Amino acid sequence: MDHVTDRMEPTMTSRAQVLPRVTRIGAPARNSSVPTRSHSPAPAPGLSSLGLLTVLLGAALPMVDFFIVNVALPTIDRDLHAGPAVLEMVVAGYGVAYAVLLVLGGRLGDMFGRRNLFLWGLGLFAVTSLACGVAPSAWTLVAARVAQGAASALLLPQALATIQSATSGGARGKALSYYGATAGIASVVGQVLGGVLVSADIAGSGWRAIFLVNVPVAAVALALALKSVPETRSAHPARIDKPGTVLLAVTLITLLLPLTEGRAAGWPLWSWVLLAVFPLAAAAFVAVERRGERDGGNPLIPPSLLRIHSVRSGLLLIVPFCLGFGGFMFVVAVAMQDGLRFGALEAGAALAPLCAAFFAASLLGPRMVARFGRDVVTAGSLVQGVGLVALAATFHYGGTGLSIAELAPSMAVIGFGQGFVLPVVLRIVLSEVPAAQAGVGSGAMATTQQSSLALGVATLGTLFLTLSGSIGVRDALVWALVAQLAAVVATVALSTRLPRRVV
Repeated sequence: MDHVTDRMEPTMTSRAQVLPRVTRIGAPARNSSVPTRSHSPAPAPGLSSLGLLTVLLGAALPMVDFFIVNVALPTIDRDLHAGPAVLEMVVAGYGVAYAVLLVLGGRLGDMFGRRNLFLWGLGLFAVTSLACGVAPSAWTLVAARVAQGAASALLLPQALATIQSATSGGARGKALSYYGATAGIASVVGQVLGGVLVSADIAGSGWRAIFLVNVPVAAVALALALKSVPETRSAHPARIDKPGTVLLAVTLITLLLPLTEGRAAGWPLWSWVLLAVFPLAAAAFVAVERRGERDGGNPLIPPSLLRIHSVRSGLLLIVPFCLGFGGFMFVVAVAMQDGLRFGALEAGAALAPLCAAFFAASLLGPRMVARFGRDVVTAGSLVQGVGLVALAATFHYGGTGLSIAELAPSMAVIGFGQGFVLPVVLRIVLSEVPAAQAGVGSGAMATTQQSSLALGVATLGTLFLTLSGSIGVRDALVWALVAQLAAVVATVALSTRLPRRVV
């Protein structure tokens, strides 16, 4: 597993000589059989502590921006007169573009260098965030969000693939655990930060600050990346699988777009046509990928990758977990503002206990996994289920007069359970992926994660918004939480199929 087949471009050699005190994390051993640019190849650079921090910062930006907009939607509606359908496009446009292009982004990193694509991704993310922040109209904002999602798809896979390729052994396990913790915490922090920024109304910017804040953060990450992130790429990069790329895009668009936009648009004919096309596109994608690998081609997602036990079982578990997580974050944000009449700041602050508990569990996770293996995921799923039941009971009996303090206990339990699930599962998925397939493996995992988050917003969000018009926000939220328990049951069952020991 730790045998590295990637060719590591020694672009950081001279800098490493200037900064000899930087601690290297798990630098992979040199493989003399891998072709290099000289007869005596230099040792491949590892990922320094600063480099790891930088790639995690870069990975956090797309995750934050998927959720940060949730608490700002009412303000965007008032300012741009968007309407429900366009508001959902602000969310869906980003999520669909992000999910559709993630695997392609991973493949491009394998081909042209992950550090190179990481830098381009950061730059484009800053530019598209600026475009979102200065958007003069609702549809301009939608277009900018789609472009921002595409930039995120270029950025995120490089972070995971760099960790996979530039670390080894126990250091890789720890780095992947940190990535998993970042994924969960960034999602919650996104809504907390969104509430703070909208309420602060910095220089009269209102909701625009949630996008403009990305520009200086991305600039800092870009400067750090130039100094600390080593270049890695596949020794034998595969060509772009054009049919597979097109079919994957069609598959995801025909599923996610009608589910996210259908309700707000009144379920027009096009939404049903797209849903009817979805299973056909999915079947065609699977057939093309199987034939491509059988004929010695370069499939976008090699079916052999899914035959790896840790990859297959981990991706299966990610689907129900992220579906429930994405739906939960959206539904709770709307319910707290429309039902409890919280402002943006209060709606964000109500999630702070969940964020703190998630962080605490993430810190405990690696030690617990070393001792109890996959049982940590099972226990975390059960704890999350208990928290959801407690939150549903709190809303059912407390009505619309609840305070942040009354929501805090159940929120903390939910976050603690989630913190034992997501970081561990993300680590499991990539634990046995060969380094030569780091880009495609990272892209496949990120696509599964992002698609499931978007699907959760679409399904649980549609259920909640549909019911809230007839039975009220409180009862609609209770039913949405009960529906999420079905996803928790699936997570518990699938956790027993994970590898018993986590490396």
